[in-house]
Amino acid sequence: MISSFFHVVFYNPLYNALVALVAFVPGGDVGIAVILLTVCIRLILLPFSLSAARTQRAMAILGPRVKELKEKHKGDKEKEALETLALYREAKVNPFASILTVFIQIPVLLALYWVFRYEPFTTLDTIRLYAFTPTPHVVSLAFLGHISIMGKSLTLAVLAGLTQFLQAHMALSGTMKPSGTPGMQGDFQKVMSMQLKYVFPFLIGAISYTTSGAIALYFITTNLAGALQEWYVRRTIHAEMLERVAPE
Repeated sequence: MISSFFHVVFYNPLYNALVALVAFVPGGDVGIAVILLTVCIRLILLPFSLSAARTQRAMAILGPRVKELKEKHKGDKEKEALETLALYREAKVNPFASILTVFIQIPVLLALYWVFRYEPFTTLDTIRLYAFTPTPHVVSLAFLGHISIMGKSLTLAVLAGLTQFLQAHMALSGTMKPSGTPGMQGDFQKVMSMQLKYVFPFLIGAISYTTSGAIALYFITTNLAGALQEWYVRRTIHAEMLERVAPE
């Protein structure tokens, strides 16, 4: 039941979109089609991503005031929770917005990943194709005529890791800077920052190399789009959020 729903709502539409893009891309370059489809999905999810970014920035700015409430109402969890929620309402911040965004994006991104992972494109899965989906006359599995997207590519894997590092660096410098908080909370924040900035890029690079060039292109495109979004948020949204939630 769940598997059928997932394929009908997410997997099949993305597979058909990828096949159609391959049909329209000059030379039937599957690598370029992968990039274009990833960009399209990122653009569709952009409103949700920006909503989550606004929430993250606002929560970071409100951090010191939330800490003051914790100190003020130490031992009274109910009072602390009520005043914290009141602070969020006053600043027009929904602390659950980023969680909702993640739940919206996960099935789409998973379907996109699995399409790139399990569809070899040496043959088309005609059972999944819609009647109106154009089929490509030629299919090229060599990205830009040189890099195989079905096989392993060290170059693309390294680029996937580097772009993940770039995205993590920009995200952490904006929302997860070391706070200097002593004790377990401060240590946990440092550990999380180190893992996101150094361990996760290595993991993404390893996954990209052990799967295929298509997965690497997916990660590279996603990471670059994420880095561009972080730059945009830093240049525009951060000032807006700071003005809205900063204490008078």
